[in-house]
Amino acid sequence: MPYARDERHALVDTMRAVGPDAPTLCGDWTARDLAAHLVLRERRLDAAPGIMIGPLSGYTERVQHGIAGRDWNTLLDDVRSGPPVWSPFRLVDEKANLGEMFVHHEDVRRAQPDWQPRTLPSGLRDKVWALATRIGRVGYRRSPVSVVLERPDGGRETVRSAGAATVTLRAEPAELLLHAFGRNEVRIEFDGTPGDVAALAALDRSF
Repeated sequence: MPYARDERHALVDTMRAVGPDAPTLCGDWTARDLAAHLVLRERRLDAAPGIMIGPLSGYTERVQHGIAGRDWNTLLDDVRSGPPVWSPFRLVDEKANLGEMFVHHEDVRRAQPDWQPRTLPSGLRDKVWALATRIGRVGYRRSPVSVVLERPDGGRETVRSAGAATVTLRAEPAELLLHAFGRNEVRIEFDGTPGDVAALAALDRSF
């Protein structure tokens, strides 16, 4: 099942519905800025390294600003069509882009008033759970307490081991993935002592 493609198309549909100036959960980025980021990531391999490498970020920002100035519908068409044939993302679309498209789709959805969690099909929910456990090892790497993720069906995964104290995060896989990625617009039950939960809440979960 091409979940990455489906999430990509759903993201574009949501961005088209909210418009280019709509807020997102990506700092001060609008939907237009987010679309430009996605186009740059897949189509401007000369500028993409600056997404992760600080010294190169200035060039990346300039290129992204230029892309953002393009026609809104053209931007969305480029996002929707996915990686071009010469892009390395084309060969690994499902593996490399499911998390990217899913999280950014929620970045747009949850920045809007009165958002509600989606009910995901079981196959996608399992894929998102696998992503949550993997990303959690990075997002909670600085946690002073151990961190356990738990989904409603009882599945559990320890993503950070740090001494005797433990905080368990109970939620649907989508909520756990978004929290591990640093998002706070989530619905999660935190199980631990007040001090340990506060320590986790104050954690820098950036990558």
